[in-house]
Amino acid sequence: MGHKTHPIGFRLGINKDWQSRWFAGRGQDYAAQVFEDLQIRGVITKQYAEAGISRVEIERSAQDLTVNVHTARPGIVIGRGGQRVDELRKAVERAAKGKKVRLNVLEIRHPELDAFLVARNVADQLERRVMFRRATRQAVMRTMQAGAKGIKVQVSGRLGGAEIARGEKVMDGRVPLHTLRADIDYGLAEAATSMGRIGVKVWIYRGDILAEKHRGQQIDEVVSGELSGVGGANASA
Repeated sequence: MGHKTHPIGFRLGINKDWQSRWFAGRGQDYAAQVFEDLQIRGVITKQYAEAGISRVEIERSAQDLTVNVHTARPGIVIGRGGQRVDELRKAVERAAKGKKVRLNVLEIRHPELDAFLVARNVADQLERRVMFRRATRQAVMRTMQAGAKGIKVQVSGRLGGAEIARGEKVMDGRVPLHTLRADIDYGLAEAATSMGRIGVKVWIYRGDILAEKHRGQQIDEVVSGELSGVGGANASA
């Protein structure tokens, strides 16, 4: 039996950050705030399903609540003159039980390198009856052209209307899932087709988090420390 680890959860605290950042002193407060976060994310993704929203980050302080919406189409979320932002803020405040909400709309400049947006794009094509092989190969090609080091796309379900569900995988480049310094983005989307649900999973490798120059500095420090230790040992001898 295989034990699969979530690529983002595996790297939390190392090179990935939490999407909800707050502290709850009691267990009851923790449960209530987790449920609030789920409601807030549900309101935003449902109201702007066509805006290409990848993730919603929530930060809580003692008084107010900050919501960062990462989207590939900020114009749809903002609206003409910021009208839709005001509507969204009021909806989020209702979900947050009247708390004061600060809403920030952040643009995703390279949606081809965002795993959730790539998975959602493939799922939308499957819902429009595009062949799954064509959709996955186009997604892989666009992501690699955008500068990714590697990508893996897996689709599972009744592919092509087959009677028996199966899974197929397309991969290009390398995707080192066990390397903690690797910047792996993971996304999951579902296509609601007439034959049933088809799941789409995407892993994108965008390079290592540690820069080469920082790694070189660390190596130089280690080498210089070892050399100084050797010199001290010889002097004492």
